Amino acid sequence: MDKEAIRRLTRLDRLIHEPSRLAILMTLLGVEEADFPFLVNTTGLSRGNLSVHLTRLEKAGYVSIEKTFVGKKPRTLVRLTPEGIASLERYLEVLRTLTGAGTD
Repeated sequence: MDKEAIRRLTRLDRLIHEPSRLAILMTLLGVEEADFPFLVNTTGLSRGNLSVHLTRLEKAGYVSIEKTFVGKKPRTLVRLTPEGIASLERYLEVLRTLTGAGTD
């Protein structure tokens, strides 16, 4: 790996690079919105672990979280924000350039 590739590696967004958060963001990239049980089932994270990671992503502005009730049952909906999409796309582009993916 050359010096420039190593420099690109240091530019990876560390918030996204954590595997559980990356799994959450990649899941959200494929849907308009997701409820909490869907994210638990899709990512395999515990409810508590998912909640902690979603809080970190929300504080960074990468996801928006809407809490409502359906009858007396709480419902949490999560969406990627435009900032979250842009950050994830930058992250993936760095990975592509490092691995040579997407090049002929």
